[in-house]
Amino acid sequence: MDNKHCPECGKTLFGRVDKKFCCDVCRHAHNNRQRTLNGVYFNSVNSILRKNRKILADFKPTEPVKTIKQRLYEKGFNFSYMTSTSVNKKGVTTYYCYDYGYIISDKEIVYIMRKEDL
Repeated sequence: MDNKHCPECGKTLFGRVDKKFCCDVCRHAHNNRQRTLNGVYFNSVNSILRKNRKILADFKPTEPVKTIKQRLYEKGFNFSYMTSTSVNKKGVTTYYCYDYGYIISDKEIVYIMRKEDL
């Protein structure tokens, strides 16, 4: 029988055949490190999305609000990140950042709205 070893500390494992770690401390340490390594990219993207949503929410759109694209850039909005898009029957694309949407028209004018307004 092959001796299995804990992937965290290297101790020989005893007990159940399917046991992977020697103790809860090693299991938690291993899983936390894996989440950190895998989550760095996701955390940075989610941070950008949260910032974009906050910027859109600051306009407090109870109905579609008109602004210029430059104003959003100045506040730190990143147009490369969104959660989804939709195209209406007229071919107009609405970009969403969670529950806020925006439509870019004429390259400089942006209409901001809440999803329920759509």
